[in-house]
Amino acid sequence: METRGIEDMFDFRRFPKDTVALLLLLIYCPVGICLMLIRIFIGVHVFLVSSAIPESFVRRFVVRIMCSVLGMHVRQRNPRSRDKNTKLYVCNHVTEFDHNIINLLTPFNTPQLEGSTGFMCWARGFMEIHSASGREAIEESLQRYCSTEGVPPLLIFPEEDTTNGRVGLLKFSSWPFSLTDSIQPLALRVSRPLISLSTVESSWLTDLLWTFFAPFTVYHVSWLPTVSRQDGESAQEFANKVQELLAIELGVVSTKITKADKAEHIKRKRHSAPQTSTRATPGSIGLGFMAQSLGPDDHRITRMVQQVKDVLPHVPINVITRDLAQTNCVDTTITNLLEHKDDGSADATGASAFGASSIGSFPSGSSPSLKPAAKNFGRSPADRHLSLQQRKEKLYKYARRRYIEKHGLELEEGH
Repeated sequence: METRGIEDMFDFRRFPKDTVALLLLLIYCPVGICLMLIRIFIGVHVFLVSSAIPESFVRRFVVRIMCSVLGMHVRQRNPRSRDKNTKLYVCNHVTEFDHNIINLLTPFNTPQLEGSTGFMCWARGFMEIHSASGREAIEESLQRYCSTEGVPPLLIFPEEDTTNGRVGLLKFSSWPFSLTDSIQPLALRVSRPLISLSTVESSWLTDLLWTFFAPFTVYHVSWLPTVSRQDGESAQEFANKVQELLAIELGVVSTKITKADKAEHIKRKRHSAPQTSTRATPGSIGLGFMAQSLGPDDHRITRMVQQVKDVLPHVPINVITRDLAQTNCVDTTITNLLEHKDDGSADATGASAFGASSIGSFPSGSSPSLKPAAKNFGRSPADRHLSLQQRKEKLYKYARRRYIEKHGLELEEGH
C-alpha cells in the first residue's frame, strides 16, 4: 500500500472544500443551531441520568437511547467475539468521546494519562490514577489493576492522540502492551456528514458542540479476536502486530508517525502558513507529505522519508525531509543524520549529543553492539575525536545493514 502523508491523517479545517457541500451546510445551518440548543438541554439530563443510575445493562441501554437523541449512534460488529476474561482492550483513537461511546456497549475503565483531573476527569468518564506521578508509576499501577480479580477491564488508546480515522494509524506506544499478555483489539470507524469530526487544535468542548450541531454521528465498533503475546516477543513487537491487525481491519495504513511528529507538524504548519501564501521556502521542496494534493515527485519524497524512518525511527520526520530535499538520496541522508550534518548548523557538541541520543534510542534487544573505543573520553582532543568517529562508524554500519535487509537489497562488495 502506498505510503500516505502526515497531512492526510488529520483535519485542519472544519468545513468541506466542495462548493455543493458548503451550500448544503449553509442551508442546514439554522436547523443545526436549533438542534444544538435542544441537545445541550438534553445533554445535561443525559449526564444526570448516567451519574445517578449504577453501572448495569439498564443504565447502558437508557443512556444509549438518550445519546441517539443527541445524534450519537453506536453500532457494533461481531459482539460475540468479546472475551469476558480479557483485562485490556486497545482501540484506535478518532474522537475525544470514543471511550464514552464504547462504554455504551460494555463496562470498562479508561485511565486519564494527562489533562484534567478531579471532577472534570470523572465527568468525562475517565478513571483518575491518584498514586501515579510518572509513566513508570502509571504502568505499575495499571499492572496491579489488571491482575486484580473482579474489576472491569481497561480500555487504552495506544496511539495516544487522535487521527481522522480515514488514512492511517499513529505508531502504537509499547507500554500498554506490557501490562498483560492477552489483549482484545477494537476497530473504530466514525462517520458524519457535512463537517469534520474534529480539527487538530480544537478542544473537546468545541467538538461536543459541533457534535450537537451535526445531524448525526455514527460510531462503528468491530470486535476483533483476542491476541496473545508469543514467547520471546517484546512489547513493541506485540504492539506492532496489533497495529497491523487493526490497520488491515480498518483498511488504512500502519505508519511510524508518532504523537510527537503530529505535534511538530502542527507547530510547523502554524508558523509557516503566512509564508507559504507568498513564496515557497527551500525546505518546502521536500515536504511532499505537507501538501493537500501530492504530485509524482512528492510521492517519491514521501516514500524516501518512510524508508529513512524505517531505519532511524526516532529521528523526527521534519529533519529527515529537510535533509532529503538537499541530498535526494536515502543512503546519503542516513549518513548525514547519523553524523548530524543537518544544514551544516551542528557544531561538534551538537553532533556528539545527536550521536548519543541515536545510540540510546534503539529498542532493547535490537541495538547493535556499540561500545566506546575507550572506557572514558581521551585526554586529548584527537583521542576524543577518534572515539567518536569509531562509534559513529559502528552505528552507520548497523543502520545500513537494517536498511539493506528491510528492502531486500544486495550488499555491495567491499561494504
